[in-house]
Amino acid sequence: METQESIRTVTTIGEMQALSEQWRKQGVSIGLVPTMGYFHDGHLSLIRHARQRCKVVVVSIFVNPIQFGVDEDFEQYPRDLERDSRMAAEAGADVLFAPAAAAMYGATFQTAVQVKQITQGLCGASRPGHFEGVTTVVCKLFHIVKPHLAVFGAKDYQQAMTIRRMIIDLDFDIDLDLAPIVREESGLALSSRNEYLSPEERREAAILFQSLRLAERLILQGERDPEKVLLAMQAMIDAVASSKIDYIALVDPETLTPVQVIDRNIRILLAVYIGKTRLIDNYLVELSTGID
Repeated sequence: METQESIRTVTTIGEMQALSEQWRKQGVSIGLVPTMGYFHDGHLSLIRHARQRCKVVVVSIFVNPIQFGVDEDFEQYPRDLERDSRMAAEAGADVLFAPAAAAMYGATFQTAVQVKQITQGLCGASRPGHFEGVTTVVCKLFHIVKPHLAVFGAKDYQQAMTIRRMIIDLDFDIDLDLAPIVREESGLALSSRNEYLSPEERREAAILFQSLRLAERLILQGERDPEKVLLAMQAMIDAVASSKIDYIALVDPETLTPVQVIDRNIRILLAVYIGKTRLIDNYLVELSTGID
């Protein structure tokens, strides 16, 4: 494992491309963990996963302006490059790629990458333009870092499926690994945005995980009507005064299309405001073996 002193911070696209080209000529496998920084244990688990599979691990930190909508939290999004650098090194990263927005998007930048169908609902409906911003920046990172492997977290499930679709459709020679969700003891999925929660809101936010577990119990006990599962989840979440449901959906894990009857494995996705903070989570319910 790399030490803190050995991590290298790269801020220019040219230097990153040159490094990656050198590694590829040497036959070195490259793993990329794309992030917006302000690391928690979930991010570190992605870095460790990449470390296990690749000789070199690059972690990108870029708070991507084009994936934030009007009145979203781009300016407030937590940032601490020095802290992130230390944590990334301890987790096994070799390079921290931290470009400036001006380097990623020059004054004449006008190209976008769009994945259509899989981004239409869920967070795509709530955050217009968000996934176009995500796919555009990830496409650029793939060309800059030239990874053999990209590691994403399962918490942002729609995002990960969107990137997978882009990799397939644009013939990127890149493997995508989906790492498990890391949770607090209460079940709350780790997120940089958890920092926005007050202590009371953080306790109340556990209701997201509790509602997903309720859905699992109902389904494994024989409930096959998605609407009844949705109503039970909604009632549980609505009982928390600070909550406001954005969406709850029971979908096919591959296509993300809503299921009409629960007759196979499904993925439950939700987005809920706790106070002013929008949180997302998801769960795979397997009819035969329980939950992932």
